[in-house]
Amino acid sequence: MTQAYDVIVVGAGNAAMAAALSAREHGANVVVLEAADPQNAGGNTRYAAGQMRTVFRTVDDLLQIVPDLTESEIAISDFGSYSREDYLEDVGRLTQYRCNPELVEVLVDNSFATLRWMRKLGVRFQVSYGRQAVKVNGRFRFWGGLPCEVWGGGPGILEAYYRAADKAGIEVRHYTYALDLVLDQRRVVGVRCASQGGTFTVRAKAVVLACGGFEANAEMRARYLGPNWDLAKVRGTKFNTGQGLSMALAIGASAAGHWSGAHSTCWDLNAPETGNLQVGDGYQKFSYPTGIMVNARGERFVDEGADLQTFTYARIGREILAQPGMFAWQVFDQRAVPLLRDEYRIKQITKVTAPTIEELAHKLEGVDARGFLETIEQFNKAVPEGEPPINLSIRDGRSTTGLALPKSNWAYRIDRGPFEAYAVTTGITFTFGGLRISPRAQVLDAAWDPIPGLYAAGEIVGGIFYGGYPGGTGLVSGAVFGRIAGREAAGVSEA
Repeated sequence: MTQAYDVIVVGAGNAAMAAALSAREHGANVVVLEAADPQNAGGNTRYAAGQMRTVFRTVDDLLQIVPDLTESEIAISDFGSYSREDYLEDVGRLTQYRCNPELVEVLVDNSFATLRWMRKLGVRFQVSYGRQAVKVNGRFRFWGGLPCEVWGGGPGILEAYYRAADKAGIEVRHYTYALDLVLDQRRVVGVRCASQGGTFTVRAKAVVLACGGFEANAEMRARYLGPNWDLAKVRGTKFNTGQGLSMALAIGASAAGHWSGAHSTCWDLNAPETGNLQVGDGYQKFSYPTGIMVNARGERFVDEGADLQTFTYARIGREILAQPGMFAWQVFDQRAVPLLRDEYRIKQITKVTAPTIEELAHKLEGVDARGFLETIEQFNKAVPEGEPPINLSIRDGRSTTGLALPKSNWAYRIDRGPFEAYAVTTGITFTFGGLRISPRAQVLDAAWDPIPGLYAAGEIVGGIFYGGYPGGTGLVSGAVFGRIAGREAAGVSEA
């Protein structure tokens, strides 16, 4: 069975649906091929918290994205601003300036316009009071240049996209696995697929690959990321197995980016192997800047206060994976406990409490109690005097002194019981290695020439992130390049 369309989109998440809707907007007849069933469709987007990093100057810009903001909310909020230069510097700094500058400029320069486009498609945004704001002297102060998130998180994006796709007449085929790209001479003209009814070919004038990285493929994780990565917990979908990458590489596509790197963070030690839609991102544990983290030896192994959490969380997972037993405990006293994020209050959690630090030491499963107590003693001695309020919206410079591994900001004694500790391991979100693309989202070959008829967007793209990334950039990257890929695949030149 062979069927023909103008554009085939492989995947049904944020980048894929942006591509499909953009292609349809420009007159193409589009089909979306999705491996998952309808309840699990959407790749990692279905598991995403929904934060989206965009350039904005004033609250008037934010109102174009979040028109529901009330005058009273504006009056008690300091949203700040986030310039093009801020965005470029944050991506560059956190990727050690290894990122592809052309692609990053496209991402940044199209961020605001793309969020406005998403609003027109029905995606609702809200201000991140619960995640990115702290109350200082009666006013909410937003930090990290990230005041905006999607209403309903990743599922909210998908709900709006699917509604818009249905209205636009875009066909979405579930239970459909892409196997190979079909070539006519050198041009990509279709996809060979498998479904419950057997194998078949779908033909088109262009194909957009937007089906994620290889984070859910244990064999590829071990091969490319290194030892023990096969044991990492997958934060999101089980369907991102790297098949799109394999298909493109098989026809000569160029690999790009940090193939031995991934977005990985603190994840509950006893979370399931892959994401749980009922819990969503609740397994994450991102309040580590207010406490300390210790390994099996009871020793600190990372600077918990190196930077604002939104700039460090994507690389913490790699540090945990390198520890004995691939786990750590996050430890907090009563200064920090009231500041813990909502994910510390879910039922599915690995947690211990104790009235004294000595009792806590013996409850930390797998940890050398003596080593832990020595770490606490040394840490408390190295903390500055005084008790100013903890303000996580700024790098406060409150650093330890005399420790081989400092805590550079938010260093407070851990001595006010009762104490709480949470066991974490490595949760992998997405892989950084992928396909080399042009600023027009064209997949490039070994000579860095476009492969006719082939485009890519989302996690499958390499060259944007290395080592770490600024929170909220992944979804924006997917939407920006998905929109471009759809437009280009439909045969419309760049405006």
